[in-house]
Amino acid sequence: MRLRDCHNFHDFRLLAKKRLPGPIFNYIDGAADDEVTLRRNTSSFESCDLVPNVLRGVSEIDMSVTVMGQKLATPFYCSPTALQRLFHHEGENAVAAAASSLGTMFGVSSLGTVSLEEIRKKYPGPQVYQFYFHRDRGLNRAMMERAKEAGVNVMMLTVDSITGGNRERDLRTGFSIPFKLNLAGVTQFAIKPAWALNYLTHEKFRLPQLDEHVDMSGGAMSIGKYFTEMLDPSMNWNDVAEMVKHWNGQFCLKGIMSVEDAKRAVDIGCTGIVLSNHGGRQLDGSRSAFDQLAEIADAVGDRIDVMMDGGIQRGTHVLKALSLGAKAVGIGRFYLYPLAAAGQAGVERALRHLRTEIERDMKLMGCTSVSELSRANIRFR
Repeated sequence: MRLRDCHNFHDFRLLAKKRLPGPIFNYIDGAADDEVTLRRNTSSFESCDLVPNVLRGVSEIDMSVTVMGQKLATPFYCSPTALQRLFHHEGENAVAAAASSLGTMFGVSSLGTVSLEEIRKKYPGPQVYQFYFHRDRGLNRAMMERAKEAGVNVMMLTVDSITGGNRERDLRTGFSIPFKLNLAGVTQFAIKPAWALNYLTHEKFRLPQLDEHVDMSGGAMSIGKYFTEMLDPSMNWNDVAEMVKHWNGQFCLKGIMSVEDAKRAVDIGCTGIVLSNHGGRQLDGSRSAFDQLAEIADAVGDRIDVMMDGGIQRGTHVLKALSLGAKAVGIGRFYLYPLAAAGQAGVERALRHLRTEIERDMKLMGCTSVSELSRANIRFR
């Protein structure tokens, strides 16, 4: 199977599985506990049907949107994700380049493997910095100042990860950063020598957003351990309100799932929220963002930009979310599998496929712009 054979989400996933060692593939692919929420994130779209209109004159399509003050040429953006250079040596550079070529937004994670300054200098598109709240308040302030000096457009605080989810696939292989694998995990790396050669012959893996503050050289630090030991479970609304005031710009909370929390985000001055259950990787059994979207959009959609992520695999999924009230949708695994499969070329192919699907689907829906999508276009079974 080659990149040119990839035409949808599942094709890219299959190619990534063929190329990645098992522990790394399962880190991308897996979720918490029984992975019920992971599956529901996509299946939730299946109970919603699109109702098209015809004879509307759809020769020209405008799919641009404005979210948190950023003009995007597409109604989707690349959500910040961790450890990208583990999947392919190009890492965040590949994703930022692909997103910029489409005129959409991309993000760099606190656990990113390329510095946010490097990405900001190279690529002109709107950039998000995804931030975790640490026990060390000095570290929090330093990281925010660094992002501001780098020229980051949007601060995105992840609020659903004050402790690590129970990701049992990682436990079975011993997956951690730096690597400290069990026998099963080592065996999986041994049978994928091409990945190992690629990894060892390129720039050393590092976490530049944290390397001045966190010493990972003394032993393995699993992702779960990082969440459990370094992030602050005492974080509360007063802490976030102080951050919003300090940032004094576009500030988004990622991981909002209740109407009450959405209203509080408005009250403390946030300009955006992302409905998200972290791709099913934190609280298994959590409601899907799509299932919760209408309720929250109705409550606060006129006062704050509402976005969602989780389970997006098709252009029709994007149109359903926009029809329910989302201003834009974030994608994660959707570009991580192509990144793992083929680097920048894979990400560009996947994003262009999604853009093409949305354009075609808007024509079939009888809509010439995103603003024409509404609940009149959908029905639930």
